[in-house]
Amino acid sequence: MNIADKAKAQIHELISVSCDKARAAGKLPGSEPLSGSVEIPKENSHGDYAATHALAAAKELKMAPRSISEILSSYIDLRGSYFDSLTIAGPGFMNFMLSDKWYGEVLKEVEASGSDYGTVDIGGGARVMVEFVSANPTGPMTIGNARGGVLGDTLASILQKAGYVVQREFYVNDAGNQVELFGRSIDARYMQKCLGEDSCAFPEDGYHGDDIKELAQLIYETDGDSLTKIPEEERVKKFTAFALPYNVARMREHLERYRIHFDEWFHESRLHENGYIAETVKLLEDSGLTYEKDGALWLKNIELGADKDEVLLRANGFYTYYAVDIAYHRNKIERGFDRVIDIWGADHHGHSLRMKASMSAPALGISGDKLEFLVYQMVSLTRDGETFKVSKRTGKALTLNDLLDEIPVDACRFFFNARPDSHLEFDLGLAVRQDSENPVYYVQYAHARICSLVSALSAEGFSVPASSDTDAALLRTEPERDLIRQISLLPEEVRAAARDLDPSRINKYVIELAARFHKFYNACRIKGEEPSLLLARLKLADTVRTVIANCLDILGVSAPVSM
Repeated sequence: MNIADKAKAQIHELISVSCDKARAAGKLPGSEPLSGSVEIPKENSHGDYAATHALAAAKELKMAPRSISEILSSYIDLRGSYFDSLTIAGPGFMNFMLSDKWYGEVLKEVEASGSDYGTVDIGGGARVMVEFVSANPTGPMTIGNARGGVLGDTLASILQKAGYVVQREFYVNDAGNQVELFGRSIDARYMQKCLGEDSCAFPEDGYHGDDIKELAQLIYETDGDSLTKIPEEERVKKFTAFALPYNVARMREHLERYRIHFDEWFHESRLHENGYIAETVKLLEDSGLTYEKDGALWLKNIELGADKDEVLLRANGFYTYYAVDIAYHRNKIERGFDRVIDIWGADHHGHSLRMKASMSAPALGISGDKLEFLVYQMVSLTRDGETFKVSKRTGKALTLNDLLDEIPVDACRFFFNARPDSHLEFDLGLAVRQDSENPVYYVQYAHARICSLVSALSAEGFSVPASSDTDAALLRTEPERDLIRQISLLPEEVRAAARDLDPSRINKYVIELAARFHKFYNACRIKGEEPSLLLARLKLADTVRTVIANCLDILGVSAPVSM
């Protein structure tokens, strides 16, 4: 239990004991324990913690809630607790103000936990798979993939911090019609390279990107025009067998550069090879959830709660992407995961709702409730107020790797993790600025500033003291107490971020922490102060350093010691 939870639990206990005393004295009726919530008010003027027990009990006790609060407060003994005062506000809120003891306990908890500070255990060791990026291997990763990658990776880190056992998975679409077109597109470019532009018609629905030409050039550099003499089908298979692994390897390389590492690269072809898709469709068919129309097999998805039915098997005998997706998600859950979370772009919003409905089909023998989605909005890149779409280096559509040539990884990860439910305007100019307007620089500068402070004071003979040797009662100014209260909130932010699948909460938290540190640093002198106060403030600053480093670690952002 973290320090904020301990404070809440103590308030519940104080109220429970006071209620028993009041009833024993005949001041309160009833015999049932009082229920109520304890929250942290947004306004400090409302106390550090506010309890609603009197309001919750008013109906049952047939008393005005303010009268209940007044009686309860008269029997509350705060001695030895985390609180030094209690006031009653409004209709009967009981507002508790924190004591010196609590502020000192925050410093002790961070010291004891170190890099584990912020950890909570709402997961209880449950297994969670987070599947993200899963970009089509027929082309380079896009800016949308870049945002989804950071959101997925950060959410996975948050879930680990929240007590879950997490697997990061990339789903490789290495089968189906798009792969066939991929191979034929390379073949056409290869033949044009060898025999001239007019020698071969390009597939009508083929891939026109320059990356296809680059793959054809690689093949030509190895084999020359010798492959023009073999049959087209053999050539297409050969080119696909070379280009798909090549592109996947390049994706791995670019993602590692982006500090994203996957535990599993799951290939769609496995589902085809082991008959898993056919088995899944047969389960749906045997349960009466399908029908035939125009030679195709349809899923009665409306019956399952979706807005429309879906084709599973086309008239030409090929399974649709939707059928494959059902099979893949069934496979995920059958691998023993307690929760399966997909990170998808906004263009997949409707698909996510329909997939959720499909997975609830009783015939599949799994719990569709295990499937969850984080759907994020799209990204536009701007520079100097203008939309920016191409790479300065290549003049082509900007890819993830191009972006990393332009912008530091730290800035990319921090910016892309902001507000997943909102369209993101990524300001390329802001991302490289070294001032307080750049949020990642602002946070990293706070960390580096503390490291420099610790080093400078060490040179003067002052080392960071242990919490047991720190007099937290000296930290009494509002900037100091605001800072400690913010430190105490990290475990709750991790809990809420995991609960709501909202990794951006860590961005907002650490920006606020840095802001409160800078305010403290500017308002409260450290160097030159009387030694006991100097050491207390040094301990507070170093505690902030630990918490900032923990947040940046969750975000996959570096914590520099100098800037």
